[in-house]
Amino acid sequence: MTIHDTHPFLPAPERRGLARRLRGLLPAPVSIWTSSSGTERDGWTISSILVADGEPPELVALVDEDCDWWDLFRVTRVATVNVLGAGQGQISDAFARVAPSPGGPFRSGEWQTSSHGPLLRGAAAWAGVSLLTEKPEHSGWGLLVRAALDWIKIDEGVVALEHRKGRYR
Repeated sequence: MTIHDTHPFLPAPERRGLARRLRGLLPAPVSIWTSSSGTERDGWTISSILVADGEPPELVALVDEDCDWWDLFRVTRVATVNVLGAGQGQISDAFARVAPSPGGPFRSGEWQTSSHGPLLRGAAAWAGVSLLTEKPEHSGWGLLVRAALDWIKIDEGVVALEHRKGRYR
């Protein structure tokens, strides 16, 4: 087995699309959106999000329409947005389904129940959201999803995790 300091299957920078390279230069938040219904729970890592202040304030996100979590969110119409803290990159990878997580992604980290979905202990912030766009339009390869911000909790003592140029910071 060989240990690489870079991703062995990632194309060289000069072979990547310009839009992808531009996106990599911009710091992106790292969040896990979670929903639950009865004993079923699911979540997905989302970094393409925008906070839109207003009445009500909203979160706008690009969501992979093929992820299982999206199906659950459309049913429950509520989710918890967990804004990850420093050191929680492995949890992000588990929920993005790019790292192994024996027993499922919720085996990564410590979780508790909330009215909108599971809350991750140690996150920098949490927000409860309600789905506004039942049939969102596509934007690029993702769905442009709008959700109303129902509640927000911020832990001022935790530095938010960010992703830039393929690395967590």
